[in-house]
Amino acid sequence: MKKDMATKEKTGIVVSTSMEKTIVIAVENRYAHPIYGKTIKKTQRFMAHDENSFCKLGDKVIIIETRPLSRKKRWTLKQNLTQSGT
Repeated sequence: MKKDMATKEKTGIVVSTSMEKTIVIAVENRYAHPIYGKTIKKTQRFMAHDENSFCKLGDKVIIIETRPLSRKKRWTLKQNLTQSGT
Protein backbone atom coordinates (compact mmCIF):
# COMPACT_ATOMS: atom_id res chain seq x y z
CA MET A 1 0.00 0.00 0.00
CA LYS A 2 1.14 3.53 -0.68
CA LYS A 3 2.13 5.64 2.31
CA ASP A 4 0.35 8.78 1.12
CA MET A 5 -3.07 7.15 0.86
CA ALA A 6 -5.35 7.14 3.90
CA THR A 7 -6.65 3.73 4.90
CA LYS A 8 -10.41 3.61 5.37
CA GLU A 9 -11.73 2.22 8.65
CA LYS A 10 -15.29 1.31 9.63
CA THR A 11 -16.81 0.24 12.93
CA GLY A 12 -19.76 -2.15 13.03
CA ILE A 13 -21.44 -5.19 14.52
CA VAL A 14 -20.80 -8.78 13.38
CA VAL A 15 -24.06 -10.18 11.95
CA SER A 16 -22.83 -13.43 10.38
CA THR A 17 -19.99 -15.88 10.99
CA SER A 18 -21.29 -18.83 8.98
CA MET A 19 -18.45 -18.77 6.40
CA GLU A 20 -14.89 -19.91 6.94
CA LYS A 21 -12.43 -17.01 7.52
CA THR A 22 -15.13 -14.48 6.59
CA ILE A 23 -17.44 -12.36 8.73
CA VAL A 24 -20.25 -10.02 7.73
CA ILE A 25 -20.37 -6.65 9.46
CA ALA A 26 -23.34 -4.26 9.58
CA VAL A 27 -22.26 -0.60 9.62
CA GLU A 28 -24.99 1.88 10.55
CA ASN A 29 -24.87 5.48 9.33
CA ARG A 30 -27.27 8.14 10.62
CA TYR A 31 -27.94 11.35 8.76
CA ALA A 32 -30.58 14.08 8.63
CA HIS A 33 -33.01 14.12 5.75
CA PRO A 34 -32.06 17.08 3.51
CA ILE A 35 -35.58 18.58 3.45
CA TYR A 36 -37.48 17.31 6.51
CA GLY A 37 -34.61 17.01 8.98
CA LYS A 38 -35.70 13.60 10.28
CA THR A 39 -32.82 11.33 11.30
CA ILE A 40 -32.52 8.37 8.94
CA LYS A 41 -30.57 5.16 9.60
CA LYS A 42 -28.85 3.49 6.68
CA THR A 43 -27.20 0.10 7.21
CA GLN A 44 -24.51 -1.29 4.93
CA ARG A 45 -23.13 -4.82 5.11
CA PHE A 46 -19.47 -5.56 4.44
CA MET A 47 -17.70 -8.89 4.14
CA ALA A 48 -14.36 -8.93 5.96
CA HIS A 49 -11.49 -11.40 6.28
CA ASP A 50 -11.12 -13.02 9.73
CA GLU A 51 -8.11 -15.33 9.42
CA ASN A 52 -8.50 -17.20 12.74
CA SER A 53 -12.33 -17.06 13.01
CA PHE A 54 -11.84 -14.95 16.14
CA CYS A 55 -15.14 -13.03 16.07
CA LYS A 56 -18.53 -14.13 17.34
CA LEU A 57 -22.03 -12.86 16.56
CA GLY A 58 -22.72 -9.48 18.14
CA ASP A 59 -19.08 -8.42 18.53
CA LYS A 60 -18.23 -4.79 17.82
CA VAL A 61 -15.26 -4.67 15.44
CA ILE A 62 -13.08 -2.31 13.40
CA ILE A 63 -12.36 -3.26 9.79
CA ILE A 64 -9.88 -1.70 7.36
CA GLU A 65 -9.87 -1.54 3.59
CA THR A 66 -7.49 -3.90 1.79
CA ARG A 67 -6.83 -5.34 -1.64
CA PRO A 68 -9.59 -7.52 -3.14
CA LEU A 69 -9.51 -10.92 -1.45
CA SER A 70 -12.50 -12.38 -3.29
CA ARG A 71 -15.43 -11.19 -5.39
CA LYS A 72 -17.16 -9.40 -2.49
CA LYS A 73 -14.44 -9.24 0.19
CA ARG A 74 -12.40 -6.00 0.27
CA TRP A 75 -12.04 -5.52 4.04
CA THR A 76 -10.05 -7.23 6.78
CA LEU A 77 -10.48 -7.38 10.55
CA LYS A 78 -8.30 -4.89 12.42
CA GLN A 79 -9.54 -5.12 15.99
CA ASN A 80 -12.29 -6.76 18.04
CA LEU A 81 -13.60 -4.06 20.42
CA THR A 82 -16.04 -6.14 22.44
CA GLN A 83 -16.69 -9.83 22.66
CA SER A 84 -20.23 -11.09 23.17
CA GLY A 85 -20.62 -13.28 26.23
CA THR A 86 -17.84 -11.63 28.29
